[in-house]
Amino acid sequence: MSHPLTSRTPKPAYDVVLIGGGIMSATLATLLHEFDPNLEIAIFERLGRFAKESTAAWNNAGTGHSAFCELNYTPEKEDGTIDISKAESIAEQFEISKQFWAYLITKGYIQEPKDFINSCPHMSLVFGEKDAEYLRKRHDKMMQSVLFSGMEFSTDHEKLKEWIPLVMSKRNKSETMAATKMDMGTDVNFGTLTRKMGRHLLEDSNVEVFLYHEVKDIDPREDGKWEMKVKDRIHNHKQEVVADFVFIGAGGYALPLLDSSDIKESEGYGGFPVSGQWLVTHNQELVEKHHAKVYTQATVDAPPMSVPHLDLRIIDGKKALLFGPFAGFSTKFLKEGSYLDLPESINTKNIRSLFGAWWHNIPLTKYLVQQVAMNKAQRMQHLREFIKDAKEEDWELKVAGQRVQVIKKDEKEGGKLEFGTEVVVNKKGTIASLLGASPGASTAVYAMLNVIEKCFPHKLEGEWKDKLLEMVPSYGQKLAGNPELTQKVRNYTKEKLELDY
Repeated sequence: MSHPLTSRTPKPAYDVVLIGGGIMSATLATLLHEFDPNLEIAIFERLGRFAKESTAAWNNAGTGHSAFCELNYTPEKEDGTIDISKAESIAEQFEISKQFWAYLITKGYIQEPKDFINSCPHMSLVFGEKDAEYLRKRHDKMMQSVLFSGMEFSTDHEKLKEWIPLVMSKRNKSETMAATKMDMGTDVNFGTLTRKMGRHLLEDSNVEVFLYHEVKDIDPREDGKWEMKVKDRIHNHKQEVVADFVFIGAGGYALPLLDSSDIKESEGYGGFPVSGQWLVTHNQELVEKHHAKVYTQATVDAPPMSVPHLDLRIIDGKKALLFGPFAGFSTKFLKEGSYLDLPESINTKNIRSLFGAWWHNIPLTKYLVQQVAMNKAQRMQHLREFIKDAKEEDWELKVAGQRVQVIKKDEKEGGKLEFGTEVVVNKKGTIASLLGASPGASTAVYAMLNVIEKCFPHKLEGEWKDKLLEMVPSYGQKLAGNPELTQKVRNYTKEKLELDY
C-alpha cells in the first residue's frame, strides 16, 4: 500500500483521526466505520506501509494470547492456591478478537484466514519437582473453567516425546519434567491481518489513509476539538489538521504524543524502552519436529515479557522456529525511531515516576545489562536448555520490535513499572491512547471496544448496539461459567477462521 497514499493532501478537518498504522488503529478504524460509515476518518502512519513496527510478524511472538500457556497469568498465592482470574479474562478477550475476525471474513472484507491465523498447540513446560507440582495444581484449577477444558497434563517422558520430540531428544530419563497442552492455541501473523484490514479500509470505505505522514504535536482548542501538526515526510510539507476525536496508537511514540496533548490523565506517565532478540531457525528438519508454542517460567528477577519460549511460527506460508526473547536496551521508542526518544520524554511531570521505577527495579536493570552483554554462544546455551543438541549454525539472531513498558505514578514508590496494556482516556472522551506491550495485539478488539465504551458510550448503548452484536455475538456476556455460549462461539470462529485443532 504505497504510491497513491503519498501524493494526497489531508483535509483540514475530520471527525476522527487515528495516529499509527498498527493493529490497534486498523481495528478501531474498522469498528468505527462499521458503526457509522459516514464518519470522516483519517489514519496517519509515519512509515511507508501499515504494521512495520510492533505489529510486524517478526517483531512479536505471534502468540494468540489465550492464557493457555503463559504461566505469569496464573500466579500461585501465598496460601498455595492458583489464581486463574487474569487467565480467564485474557482468554475471553482473545475470543472477542476471533469473533471480530470471523465477522470480517463473513462480510468478505478480508479473505484467506490461513494467511494470518493457524492452529498451533500452546504448551507450558516446567523442570524439577517444585515447578511440576505447581503445573499440576494449575492444571487442576484451570480444568474447572470451561475456557480451558480439554487441557492435557503429563509428566510422562513418552507422552512428552509425542508432544515435543525436538525438546525431548537426548533427555535424561530421570529428569523431572511436566507439561500442559492445549490444542486450540493459535499462531497469528498480526502484520498480515493489519494490512488486510488496511487494504479493506483503503479500497472499500471512505476512511482516508496517509502513509509517510507523521503527527508531531496535539493541542487542545477552545471549542473542545484537537489540532494536530502533521508532517508529510516525502514532500517535507507541514499542515494543521483538526479532529473531534483522536486515538493515539503509535506504539512507543504514543507516550510523547499523549504528553503533548496536556491532558491531566497523562501526567506522571513515563516510558522504559526494551528491545528484544530471537534465535530463529528455518532448518525444516528441525521445524518438522516441533509443532507447538512452548512457554516456561521466567528466571528470578526477569520481567514477565522475558519468559523463554520455543515457538512454531508460520509467516507468509513458511514455517520457522523462534526461541527467546532475549532482552535488549535502546533509548529508541520505536525500531525506526531516534536515540533521543528516551531523554526527550523526560519532563518535570514524570521524572519522579521514572526515578522511582528505576530505583525499585534495580534487579531488572541488572538483568537487562546482562542480557545485552550476551554473545551468540551464550544465547545458544539458553536454547540448549530446550533443545539439547542445538547447533549454532542452524540458528540466526533476529532483532524483535521495540516495546515501551509503561511507568506509572505511584504514591508509595514514586513510580511503578507496568507490564500490561493500558488505555488512557481524557475526561471528555475526546482523546484516547494505548500504552504498554502485553498481551497487546491479541486483545486489540477488546482494547478498542474499551476505547469506544469510554468515548462513545451513548452510541454504543443506542444505535450501535445491534451492529456490535453482529460483529461480536458474545459481547456483554461472560464466557466463563457459560459452557453453552463458549462452545457456540468457539465453533463459529473455528469454522470461519478455518482452524483445524
